Amino acid sequence: MKIMSNEQLVVSYRDALKSGEKEWIKLLKEEIKRRGLKPLKN
Repeated sequence: MKIMSNEQLVVSYRDALKSGEKEWIKLLKEEIKRRGLKPLKN
């Protein structure tokens, strides 16, 4: 995967959710968990 900052990773994840790209969502979600981030606002 291309190296991304935490902010870029979260933004990419949100964009993937909007577009419905299942493989990309899965890949980004795994990376977000690995970094211990919360991708969605509460």
